[in-house]
Amino acid sequence: MSVRDLIPWGREESRVPSLFRDSERDPFLSLHREVNRLFDDVFRGFDGALPSVGRASAFGGNWPSVEISDNDKEIKVTAEVPGMDEKDIEIMLDNGVLTLRGEKRSETEDKDRQFSERTYGRFERRIPLGYEIEEDSVDARFKNGVLSVTLPKTAKAQSQAKRIAIKS
Repeated sequence: MSVRDLIPWGREESRVPSLFRDSERDPFLSLHREVNRLFDDVFRGFDGALPSVGRASAFGGNWPSVEISDNDKEIKVTAEVPGMDEKDIEIMLDNGVLTLRGEKRSETEDKDRQFSERTYGRFERRIPLGYEIEEDSVDARFKNGVLSVTLPKTAKAQSQAKRIAIKS
């Protein structure tokens, strides 16, 4: 084979191969490929397990949604847990990891439900903090479906932060 055979232009029309493979011309094969890709994308986050089995929660790996802010003195974690009460949520701090755990229960029995897009079940969210925390001063508040946890840094952790100058 010569290099000229690899170039798709400049040859006579009868010998010019299509830029597409035969399988890409067939709309059914193309649809089949796209559906497979869609299912691969949907189930990629389950790590081979069903959502209600093992560590994975019925909500997926990123529920509840959290917002984390960090300043010189404290870390503040805010989590949205609509439709839940503070009695349904457990907060733990162990070895620099904040764990939010709970369960959202259904308000109606399954026999009465004909259709639902709401999600129920257990969840667990672990957030590594990266700083030493004054564990006795941690404050948690719950209001209108929003959980706020304030984690004050130790004096040692506050002094370890360094500013790095940017040179041009």
